[in-house]
Amino acid sequence: MKTVRPTTIGVSIPIPSPHGEFLQERRAQFGDPSAWQIPAHITLLPPTVVDDEAYAAFRLHCRSVADVHAGFEVLLRGTGTFRPLSDVVFIQVAQGVSACESLERSLRSGPVKRDLDFYYHPHVTVAHNVSQSALDRAFDELADYAVSFPVDAFHLYELGDDLVWRPIHEFPLGAG
Repeated sequence: MKTVRPTTIGVSIPIPSPHGEFLQERRAQFGDPSAWQIPAHITLLPPTVVDDEAYAAFRLHCRSVADVHAGFEVLLRGTGTFRPLSDVVFIQVAQGVSACESLERSLRSGPVKRDLDFYYHPHVTVAHNVSQSALDRAFDELADYAVSFPVDAFHLYELGDDLVWRPIHEFPLGAG
């Protein structure tokens, strides 16, 4: 009898090069232990455990969601924090929020249902699981950060046995 192990997936918008690498490097400099395990991204579906059947159905759902959503522009600008609720500092999504929200709602409305621990707020984490002083540093040092880029796809990621998130499939927007 074959043992089926569940898979942990997530869906996000990757931050393109060289900006993604820059933010990942800064996350490491702030002492975040997950800096090299999690590529810089805007989450659309947080870590979710699925079985093989749900995973197959969800991949088809991702394709249909991508087909009906158009590409859009994202502007990342300035820092924000979830403190005191959660010790996280992030780069704010200043443009493209409604498009991210629409994608997030559509993705969670399919075969994989996922309740959220917190309300959905598109952002790019730059410090988490670090000291208060490191959170303060991240907040201050990246306060003037700004970059814009087109979003023409989102990615499905899997969490590996080594706890590294890897993109498994890209879903181009507006392909339908």
